[in-house]
Parts: sequence; structure tokens; C-alpha cells
Amino acid sequence: MFGLFSKNKPVKIRSCKDNRKYGVAAKDMKELLRKGCKVFQLPLSGAHVCLSSDGTEVTEEFFQTLPDNTELVLLCRDQTWGGVVCDIGQLLSTDRHADGLIEAAKGLLSDEQSPKRRKILTDLLHNLDDRSELEKREEDEEWFKGVDTRFKTKSAYMKYNCESRIRGYVKEVDAAAKTIPKAKVREEFLKTSKCLAGMLKAAKHNGCYFDRTEKEADRLCTQAGWFTCQGSFEQEVCQSLHSINPYGSRESRIVFSTWNLDHRIEKKRAIIPALLEALQDHKSTDVNLSYFYRLLFTRENLKLVHIVCHKKGAHNLLCDAEEIFNTGKAKQKAKGRKRRLV
Repeated sequence: MFGLFSKNKPVKIRSCKDNRKYGVAAKDMKELLRKGCKVFQLPLSGAHVCLSSDGTEVTEEFFQTLPDNTELVLLCRDQTWGGVVCDIGQLLSTDRHADGLIEAAKGLLSDEQSPKRRKILTDLLHNLDDRSELEKREEDEEWFKGVDTRFKTKSAYMKYNCESRIRGYVKEVDAAAKTIPKAKVREEFLKTSKCLAGMLKAAKHNGCYFDRTEKEADRLCTQAGWFTCQGSFEQEVCQSLHSINPYGSRESRIVFSTWNLDHRIEKKRAIIPALLEALQDHKSTDVNLSYFYRLLFTRENLKLVHIVCHKKGAHNLLCDAEEIFNTGKAKQKAKGRKRRLV
């Protein structure tokens, strides 16, 4: 019916594999599909058309209501189109368009007034202008600005960065000794602290967590240097999908310093108090140092989290009373004090 009264409608059509648009005039969908398939050399059987903007399927009736020069996408059988998101996905799926995207984003950013769009463009530039494939100081001097000259590679510095964070936990354990009034208990605590520090030193302060050159099982990042937020202490994964590559740029390296290695069972509220309590009437040799080492310094209890996912309130997770002591006699003696120990 539409074909009897409609004049040819001009539209702009493209395929899902090519963003080049071609002008086509057709009086109905049948003619549009025939001409479009000829232009793109696609099979007519199963071909269909949707709006480029949002992927809405174009029917015969809908076609007649479209404004002139509407942008359409021609699809083969079983192909789908999600709108502009598909274009973005194709652009970002390869480095071939990276330079063009960077220049385009810079140009748009210079005149953009919308805060939301400015943030989107800034984030795009931040991630596209990535130099993570460079490792040595002489290859990416900008990345090393402010970094001590003894570090010759990015991985060496990132390893040191992680070591420094974890060394800080040793200092917090040592500081707790000052709060112990009984000399005998304080002596046992200092022995324990010294043993824990020795265990950590033997493990090279677990600097491997931030070092992308380490084995996959030992590092927290990909081989390219990407870190993913592991979510707050009570979550299995980060709901916001935070990620960062501090190897990519100096700015990313600096921003990464705001990410936290968060203790799920808290260091000051649970681990150190449980250790202090355990030593009130036990020797350091009775205490399961391996358990406390894992809680204080390893991924068993540490989660890497974006600052937004770092919850500073009480975690309400307790030490396991069954793990605190390493001898049967000490465990038996502690049963009556289980609640206090955790």
C-alpha cells in the first residue's frame, strides 16, 4: 500500500563492518534492501535494516515515517546492532584508530562545556595515551619524573612501591609493643614481631604483587600492568569495575597510590589485638606465626581496592580462634578464652 502513494525516500545507509555511509533513495523496504545489498555486496536473503543511533529494527510501516536522510545500518541474517556502542567497541578493539581518537578527543575537549562529557573525553584520552608497553627509564622518561634514579625499570619501582606499603604494616605491629605494660609479655611480643618481620623479609616483602614481570600466580596485575579493584571487604568482586594501569602513564602511577591494600580482617581492630591477647599467658613459640603472617602480609587477607571501595568503618570480621595457636596444649588452654581471643 505504501508503495502506491510514497515517493522515493532518501536515507543514509552503512554496513555494520564499515562506517562509510552511502545515500540511497527507495520507495519501500523491499527496494531499500535490494539497493543496499547491491552497494555492499551482501546476500539479500535474511537482510534487514535498523536505526544507526539505537539499533531499532526498521519495518515497512516504520520506514515510511522516517525523516529524510535518516542514518540506517544494513545487517545480514543473524547480525545485530546495538547502536553507537557498537561503533565504540569496534574503535577500541584495535590500536589502529588510537591516534585518530586521541586527536579527535583533544579537539572536542577544547570546546566542551558539559562536565559529564568532559569527564568522558578526559578518561578516554587518559586510557588511549597509554605507554605501558615501555619499560625502561630511557624509553619513557616522563613516567619516571619524581622517581628515584636508582630505579631503571617501571617494574622495579612498582615492586618497591608494594614492598614499602607492606613494610609499613611491620612498623604498626612493632608500635603495638609500646602499649604493653607487662615486661614479660612485651618481650614475647617483640620476639613474635621479629619473627614475623623475618618471614616477610624471606618473601622479599611480597613486592611481587605489583610487579608485572613476576609469574601470573604471584602478581595482582596482568602482564601488561592492568590492576582490577577486588571490591570492598565484604564483596566478591568490585561492582563498579574499577581498573587502572599505573604502568601506562605518570598520572596513572600517581593515581594508583590512592588505591589501598585493605585488610579484610582488620589489622588494628582484630589481628594485632588477637596477637596481644594470645601472648598474655603464652610464649611466642606457642603462637601460630604462619597464621598471623598470612593475615598481616599476604593476599589471603589483603584486597587491592580503589579508594571508593575502601570502607574505613569496622569490618566486623574476626580472627579464627582455632588457628591462633600451633600446639595442642595451647589450643586447649585457650578454649575457655575463645571469645576474648577473637
